[in-house]
Amino acid sequence: MKGYLVVLVTCPLDKAEELVDFIVKGKLGACVNTIKEVSSVYWWKGKIEKDKEALLVIKTSANRFSELLEKVKEKHPYTVPEIIALPIVGGNEDYLKWIEESLE
Repeated sequence: MKGYLVVLVTCPLDKAEELVDFIVKGKLGACVNTIKEVSSVYWWKGKIEKDKEALLVIKTSANRFSELLEKVKEKHPYTVPEIIALPIVGGNEDYLKWIEESLE
């Protein structure tokens, strides 16, 4: 099996659709699920912040990750955006093949 990833990206609620379109149209991810609102609590510049954000769940191939990372960082409004890749260790082979074909 080739390498596939689920990539998690949080972003401001009003930027989610723009980022999703950018990712899919650019063939950086085959599919993006948007969880429209998550509560995020985190440290930033020495204090605890609380925000409502969108969570993007991106399915992509491992060989597209570097480009996805760089292009999302360029487009993302945060100074330090969350971009975390998790390996897919198994799955529906037909779906995984579809990911590969969608990114060509």
